[in-house]
Amino acid sequence: MDGKTAVITGASRGIGAAVAREFADAGANLVLCARDTERLDDVVDEIEGDGGTALGLRADVRDEFDVERVMERAARIGGEIDLVVANAAVKHGESGELPLEEEAYSSFDDTMRTNARGVFVTVKEALPHLAPDARVLVPSGLVAREAKPGVGSYAVSKAAAEAIARQFAVELEQTVGVVDPGLVSTSLTRERGRREPEDVAPMYRWAATELAAAEFDGAVVGLKEWKRATR
Repeated sequence: MDGKTAVITGASRGIGAAVAREFADAGANLVLCARDTERLDDVVDEIEGDGGTALGLRADVRDEFDVERVMERAARIGGEIDLVVANAAVKHGESGELPLEEEAYSSFDDTMRTNARGVFVTVKEALPHLAPDARVLVPSGLVAREAKPGVGSYAVSKAAAEAIARQFAVELEQTVGVVDPGLVSTSLTRERGRREPEDVAPMYRWAATELAAAEFDGAVVGLKEWKRATR
């Protein structure tokens, strides 16, 4: 990743922060964004303290003008954007405890606007600046493909995010694929005792650099594919 420019949304915590540290270790020039600037600054300080290069910007993926500014700043670093991780997401309520029928309209709308429309905005605003061989990684999970009770609009939004990734994959020359890291302990999932974000960050690096573009474009890659390829 030496010299490559990578943009990661939702990089202030969890998987986004872990992937940022992983990409920094690989030599990428990072542009990180999130709504929580205090936590984002901590991630940037940690990366720079370890000798990496990172720029942190406050941005909300629900606002296309925020994301446009992020992509423009990223393009100034190396002329083009090589990698995008559309990681920003929200989840209202506890897993298994929020039936779709009980969800408030405001909760549904915010989840869809962040987790689905936010992916669309991130890719669309990156497009004018993407390198021809750029890759876009869209994180998702099994709930996007296998319905489980009580997951509500989060599952719906992830299914939509995967559909957005597939559509961009068939329309763009760049590679767009979905990364499913399985159950990970984050502030969104609250899946304690599961894998930590640092455990799956190398999977994102693999998908961004080692996985053949033809195998990733429009596809969902998970732990099984990663372990098979790297064992």
